[in-house]
Amino acid sequence: MAELHLPATVLPLFPGLPRQLEVEAATVDEALDRLDEQWPGFRDRICERRTVLRPHINVYVDRERAALDTALAARSRVDVVAAISGG
Repeated sequence: MAELHLPATVLPLFPGLPRQLEVEAATVDEALDRLDEQWPGFRDRICERRTVLRPHINVYVDRERAALDTALAARSRVDVVAAISGG
């Protein structure tokens, strides 16, 4: 199972969603689907049109920049990072 680490900014939107959890998935895309099954609307916060990561969201798999089609190994670490901007 892959280990997901989520940004604190999404936690208040989904009661019961932990900051870190394990998920059985073959790709980043599938991992997001698994979370969306349990916390409906989660994927919409991370992706646009369900097919593209939002511009302010970065995903890393085992410390490498990843895309939705990036494969996950049994012990992959997936970090979902929300960019912060301001002036």
